[in-house]
Amino acid sequence: MLLGYNTNGLQNHRLPDALRLLADHGYQAVALTLDVQHLDPFQVSPAQVREIADLLESLGMAVVIETGARFLLDPDHKHEPTLMTRDEAGRQLRLEFYSRAARIGAELGAAVVSFWSGVDRGGPADTETTLRAGVEAACERIRAEGLIPALEPEPGMAVSTVADYLLLSEQLGTAAPSLCLDVGHLYVTGEGEPGEVIPTVADHIAQVHLEDIRRGVHEHLLPGTGDVDFQAVRSSLEQSGYKGPVCFELSRSSHLAPTAVQTCRETWENSG
Repeated sequence: MLLGYNTNGLQNHRLPDALRLLADHGYQAVALTLDVQHLDPFQVSPAQVREIADLLESLGMAVVIETGARFLLDPDHKHEPTLMTRDEAGRQLRLEFYSRAARIGAELGAAVVSFWSGVDRGGPADTETTLRAGVEAACERIRAEGLIPALEPEPGMAVSTVADYLLLSEQLGTAAPSLCLDVGHLYVTGEGEPGEVIPTVADHIAQVHLEDIRRGVHEHLLPGTGDVDFQAVRSSLEQSGYKGPVCFELSRSSHLAPTAVQTCRETWENSG
């Protein structure tokens, strides 16, 4: 496995500085959240993308693409619009974002783009039809650029649990996305311990997120301040045969990024 870190927890760093910080701490991968300050997909130039691609190569760092920017598409409403948005223009904006993200990812040498369904706020179309059509369209956009789409179950969204993902995957068949598993979310939803859940989805996992978290509370925390058993998580992933990036996601910890980066690395090393 490759130790990684999500740039949504490095928002006070310029992207080149953030990547060098991770490399200096021994990280082998970065989960790059495309956002207003980090390769904004609606404004970034080809030259800027090439600069980051060259830097990633020089650092020997693998990259996966994240699409969870809070206000990139709507400055007034967090994470909106989504695949669950009934407004056609809003849904198309989300899909265009995924196309751009995948295109940038391909130029950076990424293999995976992770995404989520969005919150179901209702509307004229039923939930299941909207969800299936949205996820299938997102997968088509991402695959068109040669990357793997990985759907992340997110508490409170239309696909909120691993069970939701598995049901949708069965419905979509060969069009289904891979799984982006946020291990901390298992503690929020109460689906089961990582050692119980990971073996059941091992063949689906294309990306892994990790953080500390308290049971039943969706708040990403520094390792050592929640209930996650990191040793059990690492053991379960190793036994499952997963070899890709495991990226710590501390989106509310940018103000203490150097400390968080060091703490996460030490936690991962000590869990082996």
